[in-house]
Amino acid sequence: MKASNRIPIHFEDDDSSDEPAVESLQYDDANGEDAAEDSRFGAHDPPVSESQQVDADAGGPQLAELVASRAELKRLQNVLNDAQDALVRRQADFENYRKRIDRERTETFNRVVGEVARKLLPVVDNLSRALDAERSIETNESEEFRHFLHGVELINKQLAEVLESFGVEPIAAVGERFDPHIHEAVVTEPSDKHEPDTVIEELARGYRIGDRLLRPAMVKVAAHKPD
Repeated sequence: MKASNRIPIHFEDDDSSDEPAVESLQYDDANGEDAAEDSRFGAHDPPVSESQQVDADAGGPQLAELVASRAELKRLQNVLNDAQDALVRRQADFENYRKRIDRERTETFNRVVGEVARKLLPVVDNLSRALDAERSIETNESEEFRHFLHGVELINKQLAEVLESFGVEPIAAVGERFDPHIHEAVVTEPSDKHEPDTVIEELARGYRIGDRLLRPAMVKVAAHKPD
């Protein structure tokens, strides 16, 4: 049996006898303990299951792992962005290097070819003068001499083609406006048939290779005709 306690309670009544009526209230100790527990934890709270308790306990490590994963992902994204920027810079540097090498190679080639061409230009001039002089003289030439002259013309043509294959080009002169950068005015001649500062005759052909001037053209330039 459960132990019970009795608390005496006295009721006073004027009409009652001198002896007070004693009445006792009985309460169960076990019921008192249950009531205390209910007041402590809340009598109406739902019970917590074991799975919910495990999830609550594991929430801290999982959250920390998620935060760490996001931080690592952000770090890797930054590393990737830096690598892409570095790659773009390297490609730009390589493209600039390639252009510089090509430009230096072209300049070196033009310089070497230009030095050789300068030494050949007097030979080309002499061949051209000899052919022009022969064409201007009307003589009864033999068949053998005409064959010889034709051979000289072929040699002059082949030499010009060789120079052209290396990028050596003649400078346009006759009919062009005088340009002091590529023309050298040897003489001026008043003329009413040509505009002033117009090249009317080429005395020596000029040549260039690319943007490099090998020799300016020696020309005769038209001038104002006095009244």
